Amino acid sequence: MLMGTIAVLSAIFSVLICFGANGFGTLAWLWILPVSFVGLFLGLAILAFLALWGLTAIVDMNKPQDTDSKFYRWLTYLYIDAVFVILQTRFHTTGLENVPKDGRFLLVCNHLNDLDPLSLLKHFKKSQLAFISKRENDEKFIVGKLMHKILCQPINRENDREALKTIVKCIQILKEDKASIAVFPEGYTSRDGKLHTFRSGVFKIAQKANVPIVVCSLVNSRAILHNMFRKHTEVWLDVLDVVPAEELAGKTAIEVGERVHAVMEAGIVARETEQGLRA
Repeated sequence: MLMGTIAVLSAIFSVLICFGANGFGTLAWLWILPVSFVGLFLGLAILAFLALWGLTAIVDMNKPQDTDSKFYRWLTYLYIDAVFVILQTRFHTTGLENVPKDGRFLLVCNHLNDLDPLSLLKHFKKSQLAFISKRENDEKFIVGKLMHKILCQPINRENDREALKTIVKCIQILKEDKASIAVFPEGYTSRDGKLHTFRSGVFKIAQKANVPIVVCSLVNSRAILHNMFRKHTEVWLDVLDVVPAEELAGKTAIEVGERVHAVMEAGIVARETEQGLRA
């Protein structure tokens, strides 16, 4: 939407410039029109970036964020769409119709790339996802401020006591119907592209909050940055299963994690095999 708007405005104003310079009365339009369009497009894109920087610069990271900011969530979605247009990413999705329309849930997915949270936010806009994210992300330029405003929760992966506080906060967010929680249960980005062991503690969030678990998988998202500015990238996002809250009762977090891991691994293998991506 953002990039499309910039392109349309650039086209309109470049035509007006051409008319103003009487370019259409001669062959001068052959260079005035494209040069004007490119200049306007770049100028508007820079203004859009500066606007985002300005709006995030005023965010106070030391002030607790207790509610989901509708404005900053809209802003996040707007620029996420622009990011994937620039990166020439084409998404193929299945199973989105199975995502709960009413009530909150815990979303879990494999983790291949730093852009994975953006991929999920793009396709779960109505679900108001708030991610559990490594605390280092709070320091990221612009990104950390946006995450703070949409209720993303930093977690200290090296301190179990601090991590537990984050888990408790996420349970509270779900119970108070503020947002749905999203987490990558592997805990880290997979360097080899394979699905690794889960940190089962995250599944206690769904059990304690009495919400379903939405199991997703991403395939080929690792190639997005590798292909950047060279060619488009095909990415597959599949909703593999929705585990009802009642099926979590009486099970340990480890048992729930094993079930989810089996479903996710089978889905990834099937998709990679289908697309000829399995080594």
